[in-house]
Amino acid sequence: MNIVILAAGQGKRMKSALPKVLQTLAGKPLLQHVLITALSLQNKQTKTSPIVVVGHGAADVKSFLVNTSKEDPSFSKVSTVLQAEQKGTGHALLQALPKLDVQEPTLVLYGDVPLTSKKTLSKLAKLADGVRGQHSALALLTQNLSNPTGYGRIVRDADGSVQEIVEEKDATPAQKAIQEINTGIMVLPTNALKKWLKALRASNAQGEYYLTDVIAMAVKDGVPIRTTQADDEFETIGINSRDQLASLERVHQLNIARQLMDAGVSLADPARIDVRGTLECGTDVFIDVGCVFEGCVTLVAGTKIGPYCVIRNSVIGKAVAVHAYSHIDGAKVGNQSVIGPYARLRPGADLSNDVHIGNFVEVKNSKIAANSKANHLSYVGDSIVGSRVNIGAGTITCNYDGVNKHQTIIEDDVFIGSDTQLVAPVRVGRGATLGAGTTLTKDAPANQLTVSRAKQVSLQWKRPVKQVKKAATKQTAIKKTAKGKK
Repeated sequence: MNIVILAAGQGKRMKSALPKVLQTLAGKPLLQHVLITALSLQNKQTKTSPIVVVGHGAADVKSFLVNTSKEDPSFSKVSTVLQAEQKGTGHALLQALPKLDVQEPTLVLYGDVPLTSKKTLSKLAKLADGVRGQHSALALLTQNLSNPTGYGRIVRDADGSVQEIVEEKDATPAQKAIQEINTGIMVLPTNALKKWLKALRASNAQGEYYLTDVIAMAVKDGVPIRTTQADDEFETIGINSRDQLASLERVHQLNIARQLMDAGVSLADPARIDVRGTLECGTDVFIDVGCVFEGCVTLVAGTKIGPYCVIRNSVIGKAVAVHAYSHIDGAKVGNQSVIGPYARLRPGADLSNDVHIGNFVEVKNSKIAANSKANHLSYVGDSIVGSRVNIGAGTITCNYDGVNKHQTIIEDDVFIGSDTQLVAPVRVGRGATLGAGTTLTKDAPANQLTVSRAKQVSLQWKRPVKQVKKAATKQTAIKKTAKGKK
């Protein structure tokens, strides 16, 4: 099956320098949602790859495709054609005509209709299958709306057969009362499509070449027209404004929330969660309000996520407690660990079981073994930390010399006092204790106390007294003189 995605529109109502199809929904550009579904429809036998018709912001759209293909190689199969002048949907599809395989039907999608499901499109494609010895059918996705304003209407005859699609600006009052609308998504027999597109005329209120005009041509040529509808109305919603984008975002997020709850996840408020990627959860996971999940996130059974946490591309183990306002990015957290509040785990943070990372503690590119803790105001970077280590408040691993990063190794059962700096590269031996305030520049031997601090002294001294300003002193003297003369 040929797949053509129309993505050339400007989206003036967005009032944005960014092309409309690159506006984001659930963390992905609208066009990316459409392409993911389109690519899922294709199989190894498919000869043609999805074609994106670009126009306004063509360079930006092409750049997006190149950059996305670096993360997802399947996007490298996508090709583009340019619609230099935006003269309507029929004109846009005409630009892709030379790339279409005439032996295969053509599915038309839209870059600003992001949530049409694979199930719906597969159902539509089956309707277009031809019967041996007959023409292939034209399959049309329609929808019944209580308020069809702004959409083209499906006009049927007395027998219920589709006769034409009339755009609202060209519709009569009786036609405007029709509630069955055209979504624009259709599957067409490509050989006939070539003839129909070349016969289009711009004789309408918009002065554009409407793809919908091919419906009447198909009726005239005796091509069967079959229709189906999506299970959910949101699958057919197109985005033309920021208001519509925000509304669809909430619809989409609420659908995700329902799926999570059906899988055994408890949400404090289904209306206050954002999943911008994939979120896999075990049973009895609890997620508080305002949490954002980006990329690929896994929460194992029994984990509790406190309010307003941001978690990206991370795996959180079983029965973990992540307290409020913690940020976790590219990290692994072992079972029964406690994170936060206000903790930050950066890429490469790899925590074993029962590790405690407390308030205002940052961990980056470091492995921390089981039963260790850093509970307050510390930075652990480029380090290997053993088991049962206590990292005191205000501890810093000084891993950067201004040019290169260096590693700190802290072996098992180490106790690090508060306000300690470990100047890497440095090793703290097993069972060592570092006194509070130590600046460690050499390896600390195992099972010994290492202290590095200036000698404490107490001196007799007089605390400075605040000096009176000269101007104020002079003014006081004048007042005293005047008082004396009286």
